[in-house]
Amino acid sequence: MVSYVDDFSTTVASSSYRGNIRRRQNIFTTISARGRDIGVSFSVTKTELIHWRTPSQRTPRSTAPIAMEGHLFHPSEVVRWLGYWFTPALSPTHHFRHMLSLAQAVSSFVKRLSSPGAGVRPFLCHRIATGLLCPLLTYGADLLIPSYTALRGMNSFWHRVQRWTTNNLFSTPTSILSREACLPPIVSYCRYRRRLAALRVACAPLYANPAAARLPPSFPSLSSFSAQDSSRHLTKGLSSVYLPLDWRTKVPSPPLRKHLPIDALAHLTIPLQEGLTRLPLVLHTPPPPGTNIPRQTS
Repeated sequence: MVSYVDDFSTTVASSSYRGNIRRRQNIFTTISARGRDIGVSFSVTKTELIHWRTPSQRTPRSTAPIAMEGHLFHPSEVVRWLGYWFTPALSPTHHFRHMLSLAQAVSSFVKRLSSPGAGVRPFLCHRIATGLLCPLLTYGADLLIPSYTALRGMNSFWHRVQRWTTNNLFSTPTSILSREACLPPIVSYCRYRRRLAALRVACAPLYANPAAARLPPSFPSLSSFSAQDSSRHLTKGLSSVYLPLDWRTKVPSPPLRKHLPIDALAHLTIPLQEGLTRLPLVLHTPPPPGTNIPRQTS
């Protein structure tokens, strides 16, 4: 997987940590050989390693390191990829805790620009909150769902931002702060971000977003290409609690069963499919030569 500039990640999976290490080293050897042929070298010292775990794994976490070009890399507790912070158990708490600290630091800096109630007008405070603080606080909410602990800290900070925007007293009930400040609650904004992410996947052609190939075969997409199993193999060996639901089925309460990540995104588009037989493809850039785009008729 290649990022925006010059970073990339490789992921391997098997039933053995040491087997993953060997496969990972073979992949790096292959990539290095291809890079030398075109005059490209890699900064090996910046390598990070992490061992992922599934909810059903009960064995101790592996400490097996990886060796590349004479350097030894031990597995990390947390890795950062494109601004997302991942842990071995894929818990979103660390990520949103980091985003909360970053938003708090920026908020403290902005508030030093003027004294309370003077200098910056309320509509400018609203613009700062919506254009600067909210994107920082909710970064990653398009794919990660904040836990109860993380959401409690995010709500507490967001209430302070709403009071700062409206210059209300601390005795003002939090139930009316969102209306007074014209700032949506964090829970609603996170759902909005996830729905936008679902639309980006559901309406994207495969050459623009390969994740669209993982949509279930029954999903009403104009693209005729999709993976055969739609990631169902990821549930192999898990208990019945983790058997996935159909993407059109709502998660029961209490959630005894779950959606796969791509099915959960597909489920978010159901309210937007009313009256549509197929979701349209949104072409942001011209397709590569030789790409067949299905015609859309009205």
